[in-house]
Amino acid sequence: MKLLLQSAFALVLPLLASAASTSDDKKTKDPAPKPCTIRSPASGAFFDLSSLSLHPPKDTKDVKKGEVSESYHVKGQDYGANFTINFCAPVVEDLTNVEGVDRKLAQNVSAYYTIGKKSYSIGSVNSELVLRGSKLVLNYTNGSPCDSPSPKPKRQLAHGVQDLRSAKIIDDDDDDKSHKKKDVRRKNTIILLSCQKDPLGPKSPKATISFAGEMDCTYIFEAKSQAACAGIETTPQQLGPGGVFGVIMLIAILVYIVGGCVYQRTVQHQRGWRQLPNYSMWAGIWSFLADTFIILTSSCARFLPGRRGYSRVSLDGNSNIRGRHAEDENRLIDNLDEEWDD
Repeated sequence: MKLLLQSAFALVLPLLASAASTSDDKKTKDPAPKPCTIRSPASGAFFDLSSLSLHPPKDTKDVKKGEVSESYHVKGQDYGANFTINFCAPVVEDLTNVEGVDRKLAQNVSAYYTIGKKSYSIGSVNSELVLRGSKLVLNYTNGSPCDSPSPKPKRQLAHGVQDLRSAKIIDDDDDDKSHKKKDVRRKNTIILLSCQKDPLGPKSPKATISFAGEMDCTYIFEAKSQAACAGIETTPQQLGPGGVFGVIMLIAILVYIVGGCVYQRTVQHQRGWRQLPNYSMWAGIWSFLADTFIILTSSCARFLPGRRGYSRVSLDGNSNIRGRHAEDENRLIDNLDEEWDD
């Protein structure tokens, strides 16, 4: 028995050590963040806005869950134009002719507005989030040129947003200062996201977006959503606690079977099925199950309707005929006996 326990521990301990090493490797290695997600370096809170991304349906007839035909629409109020926005993804609408943007790059537009028959991009797709205090910031750059006409003069920004222009806008273009005059200024978009734990209703949109204002070719929006609330990051694990427990149980069963067979064969000198450990117990369990099955099937067979018909009547008639033949035979024997006596 000690030999079996030692062999079991010898098989289980390397597995636990490998599981611990994999967990340590996961802690040491910091994987790259997923698109449209961010982790707060101060509090460790995790934010995931991927649920706000809208995707066009692959098949217009069969629209699956999460696929829509329109992006988020935002009223421009006194700006004179309404806006169309998507989060961390291009807009769902098919844009082919965007002012100041190549047709190939028009498929990457994440925010735009339309004046007449012309569409103006206010930023291309970006999936990197930034934390500014308690708010998430999503920045779109490389829109249409700033010399594009605006429907109305610049709108004054809402309260608490005017100081955003003092902050540096995230832009992938790091050009030299000497070439600033030659470069074309393009429209940008800043989306400020805040947490909204209680949705307005079951059919309410995933995010409530409002236009805050425009200043120096930068369009600022405020969005409230439940997705902007801090959560817990769920990292996919190769082997979870349930998997580790299952592997340990499998190893224990294998050790029990193999060790028991070796013991029964070498020490008890058993052969055939009797080599299995605790053969008498397992044989008793099997016979009990077999007897239970037979009892159940026989009890169920009693409820089946029996065959009744003319066969029963014919059998009864044959029995009467057989009785008459027996009486005749007895009389014949008695007569023969009397004649023999005479």
